[in-house]
Parts: sequence; structure tokens; C-alpha cells
Amino acid sequence: MLAQHEVVRQWLSEDVLNVIQQRVSLHYARPWRILHALGRTEFASHPAAVLSGAGFAVFVKLGAGPLAADRFQQELTGLHLLSTRAGVLTPAGIGVVEIEGGAVLIMEAVQEVERDPAFWRQMGQALAQLHRAKGARFGLETHCYWGDLYQDNTPTQDWVEFFRARRLAPRLKAAFDSGHLPAILVTQIEQIETQLPQLCGSAPQPSLLHGDAHKNNCLASPHGPIFIDPSVYYGHPEMDLAYVDFFEPAPAEFFAAYAEVTPLEPGFAERRALWQIPAWLAMVQVGGPGYLDKLDAAVRHYR
Repeated sequence: MLAQHEVVRQWLSEDVLNVIQQRVSLHYARPWRILHALGRTEFASHPAAVLSGAGFAVFVKLGAGPLAADRFQQELTGLHLLSTRAGVLTPAGIGVVEIEGGAVLIMEAVQEVERDPAFWRQMGQALAQLHRAKGARFGLETHCYWGDLYQDNTPTQDWVEFFRARRLAPRLKAAFDSGHLPAILVTQIEQIETQLPQLCGSAPQPSLLHGDAHKNNCLASPHGPIFIDPSVYYGHPEMDLAYVDFFEPAPAEFFAAYAEVTPLEPGFAERRALWQIPAWLAMVQVGGPGYLDKLDAAVRHYR
């Protein structure tokens, strides 16, 4: 009998479990049966679980709505880009299966270990290694998603224009349309837009980015840091650095280890809040006025 966590029973029906078993069995070209299911939703932005069977386990998460399959397919594409173009560790993707009302993403489960001081140095070095993969233009050949939010990656040659047109302006409009963003903040952010050529610093070479590199999207494993949940494109490496401590502070060891591989550009500390404004706008759009203080604090740096 399948041992199943109570939370998992709410979304892993027998039909869905059967579909997952079939997809995993096809991927490995041998029968695989789920013996145990452990809910992991508290560590993810979607309903999620680790499903264990003979020999190995898989991580699955559920997405709802007509775009769920595309979101998950772009996530697998991003993980593949990170591993093949930069050589960093990512979970192996198994596939995306569409189900009634949404889709399920299936990946190999990561064996996590406790984070220790060495992890932060390893994460810093791994992110610097990722950023050493360069592109010809800012953006990517395909779109992606930041969480569930669509993200336009149409390439440009100019970083200031990419940041304004692909990141800041769309998030500003969406946050305003949500009804959560006061007009005074809209005006202040529009004023920041006019100052971007001065605020953005020197033009960088396009670097491959994780795109949402906060610390919970980098897992500690016996083999080193493993990146998950990417929002990949080529951009300014400071975007990733600004997101590392987006929710919680990151130890100084992280930044020191990063700088040993790729030195930080002068003025990063002054630009960090600028790069975070699109993310705080997204949080206001999705999460409501509770994030306005964080957004206002970021905007205040450039008034």
C-alpha cells in the first residue's frame, strides 16, 4: 500500500499517480512504482511532493491553469541551459505531464544536507561560474516565468533598454493594474526610469543568469550547490547578486567567494536596490499591499 502524506492526498489522485509512474518508467525504460509520498509544499510555491520507489525518488510539483505545462517546460529548459552552458549542478529533468486543470513537473529528487559555512562559499563560486557563461545579447530566444508571472526575454543589445522594457516597465504596469500600487509610487518609479542610463552603471557583457537566485533556490547537497526554480536569461550579473539576499541576508562569505572568481563591479551596493524593484513590484502584484514598505524602501534610494 502506498504510504502517503496527508497533504499529498489533496492533489495526488490515483489517476495522477499512475500518470507519473508511467512517465518515470518510460524515462528510465524500466517499470517504476511509487511506494511512498512525502509532501513538500511548505518548501515550494506550488503543491509538491517527493515520491519514492525502488532505487530512487522523484520530486513532483503541480501547476494549475492552461499555462502550467508551458511554465514547467520553460523551467526544465532553464535548468538544462544552466547545466550545459555553465556546468553548474541542477536536478535532472524527467518531464512534464498534462493533467486535468493543469500539469505536473517531474524531476529527480535532490538529496539535501544541512547548510554549513562551506556551502555559502560554494554557492558564491557556483554563481560566479554561472555568470562566466556569456551571450551575444541581453535576453533569450524564448520567454520564461518568474514564479507564475510571464517574463518577456526578447533580446536587445542594450542592457538599460532591456532592464527598462523587459523588467521594470511590465512589472510596474502589472502592479498598478492589480490595484495595490499607489499613484505616488508609480510616479516615483517612472522618474527612476528616466534616470536609468545614469543609475545602471557601466555596460556589462551579457551573462547567463539564474534569474531568481535567492538562497532557497540553491540547495545544499553532498555534491555541492544545486540550483532549482530558474528564470533564465542573459543579463547583468548583479541581478542575481541582488536577489541572493532578497528575502533574508546572505553571509559575507558568499560575496567574498563570488568575488574570488569574478570581481564585483564598483558601485554594486548603490545599484542593488534598483535591480530589486521589479521583484518587489511583482510581490505587490501577487501578494498585495503588504509588500509596499519593501518596495518603497527600494525606491527611496533613488528619489
